[in-house]
Amino acid sequence: MARVLVAEKIADRGIDLLAEAGHDVEVREGLDPDQLLDAVAGAHALVVRSGTQVTASVLAAATDLVVVGRAGVGLDNVDVEAATERGVMVVNAPTSNILSVAEQAMGLLLAQARNIPQAHAALVAGRWERSRWEGVELYGKVLGIVGLGRAGSLVAQRAAAFGMRLVAYDPYVSVERARAMGAELRSLAEVFAEADFVTIHVPKTPETTGLVGRELLEKAKRGIRIVNTSRGGIVDEDALCDAIRSGAVGGAALDVFAAEPPGASPLFELDRVVVTPHLGASTEEAQDKAGVTIAEQVLLALAGDFVPFAVNLAASEVSETVRPFMRLSEQLGRLFACLHEGLPDRLEVEYRGEIAEHATGILTLCALKGLFAQAAEEPVSYVNVHQVAERRGLAVEAISAAASPFYKSLVTLRSGSHSVGGTLAGAGVRPEPRIVVLDDHTLEVPPAEHMLVVRNDDRAGMIGVVGMALGLAGISISSMAVGPSADGHSALMVLSTAGPVPSELVEHLRHSDGILGIHAVSLTP
Repeated sequence: MARVLVAEKIADRGIDLLAEAGHDVEVREGLDPDQLLDAVAGAHALVVRSGTQVTASVLAAATDLVVVGRAGVGLDNVDVEAATERGVMVVNAPTSNILSVAEQAMGLLLAQARNIPQAHAALVAGRWERSRWEGVELYGKVLGIVGLGRAGSLVAQRAAAFGMRLVAYDPYVSVERARAMGAELRSLAEVFAEADFVTIHVPKTPETTGLVGRELLEKAKRGIRIVNTSRGGIVDEDALCDAIRSGAVGGAALDVFAAEPPGASPLFELDRVVVTPHLGASTEEAQDKAGVTIAEQVLLALAGDFVPFAVNLAASEVSETVRPFMRLSEQLGRLFACLHEGLPDRLEVEYRGEIAEHATGILTLCALKGLFAQAAEEPVSYVNVHQVAERRGLAVEAISAAASPFYKSLVTLRSGSHSVGGTLAGAGVRPEPRIVVLDDHTLEVPPAEHMLVVRNDDRAGMIGVVGMALGLAGISISSMAVGPSADGHSALMVLSTAGPVPSELVEHLRHSDGILGIHAVSLTP
């Protein structure tokens, strides 16, 4: 059972999921920084939204912490670098509010085009101002979309239904992908020069901070109107204010600000500006999805499983072809560490066959996680294995090679002195893992909790020597495989045993005639 500290309000369904999994869930909202330092001590998981600052000091105080869950998209309030250094996974819920944000963008687009909030305020104040708040139609106008990710693509669908023509800027989207969304790719400057409206949908990074600044606005189409529901600071608010006052920009609709709450902004004094207090994700549906999603991610992290929405995990989304190889790759890493009896200077992870056609970054992480679980005294996770490798001087190279002549897919770990390879056998939803290469001997054996790897002279009676010794010690053999070497002088036997082989017996066998090498292996997670 793990202790989960929930420092801000999330949906009840998320709380219930954590509790139903058997964890001790402690909900403590409204903690000040000092109280948080005390509360986080002993917690295995910390769940926050945007109001709690998860600083390096907080992470240092949380010595048992496994995961920080941010129930939302942005991570401005989490020191991800400090978390990564400590091996703490940081997860968010990037898809939970996408639909709500896209609808908010469309709402602001319409509100800006038709002056809806201004007309409402005037009418309830007793003023009938039909001529003052004349608007424009969206039909036939050019909408520039900065960022064709999840939210941007949903806005593209909805804007197309209004009869708008779409141009977009996104350096990470292909021309074909943009065309499939009905958008024509442009440079950022070209988007602003051509569009009647622009909507922003990019994350806040050092590269995007101030992206829409004074120079870009000066070159924009005169009268352009700007909508921002992504992150404050991407649009330079001072430059935007000056551009609206000069008439270069026709108006803006903002849901996010560089500082929140923004205080007395000069933008609020302009009639052609529509503002809302960061309401993009503020729907019942989005909050419910965020709470459930973050609970699911936290549960995966606490269980030691792969977490799809871990932001400090150096792997892409896992395909259904790759996923079944994750446990096998970790087992290969553990087996490799047992064989090597220490870390090599270099590790090559090779992918052959069908699996080599997919993103295999997660499998490399799995292999390293298994390797360091056997060889390192410090805690290792998917998050910090690359840092651990770097600190220990292990150079890691992942290689996608040609098809294997014998296997549909093959994963092999190799250093100068040892190699282990595995594949999946059988069809259906639960293919079985098999170790098929061991120190360049070909064999086939299922991974087991306890194994014995013996290299011996290739002569009669050697299987009997090992079997007799195990039998006299009362250790049952569950399975066995034998593979000759290419030169025919030695052979390799791999045995699965019902229990661990005592070190005294391993030493006895090591000094037996004809035994060239022996390793006791534990693949226990």
